[in-house]
Amino acid sequence: MFKYAGRRPRLRAILAGLATLFATVLLAGTAAGTASATGTGAARATVGGWSCSGAAIPAGYVLTDYDPRGCGGFGSWYQEPVKNGILTCSGSPVVSGYVITDYIKTGCRGIGGWYHELAKDKQWTCSGSPIPPGFRTTGWFISSFCQGIGAWYMVRA
Repeated sequence: MFKYAGRRPRLRAILAGLATLFATVLLAGTAAGTASATGTGAARATVGGWSCSGAAIPAGYVLTDYDPRGCGGFGSWYQEPVKNGILTCSGSPVVSGYVITDYIKTGCRGIGGWYHELAKDKQWTCSGSPIPPGFRTTGWFISSFCQGIGAWYMVRA
């Protein structure tokens, strides 16, 4: 009844070949993107420096810049060691012992940025900031701090 019944195995073979070709091109593109994370020829750093989106962030490092054109258009991030008063991109990890003390809506090329500072007694921390061991927040909250996100007053426990 159907003349195409004999052609299905050949069609499956063609589709399998196309899938293999697509996977090869995709993986080759990913490897090429890793080799030039910024799109300008800078090599992907093992620890720190530019890396493709999704790459592991080394312990003690934060994300401080973003290039949407890096890694073949998938985006790349600049990783550097945390330090007191550093501005990081939204989505960056908060290193243990640090708190978030301000938010900049236009920071990190428009993604948003957070100021990280070493935790200390009598400090305002943005809503959502981790509270390190040995500290606690008080009942004092000001909604206008941290660009309208709000902040809590933190003291030693």
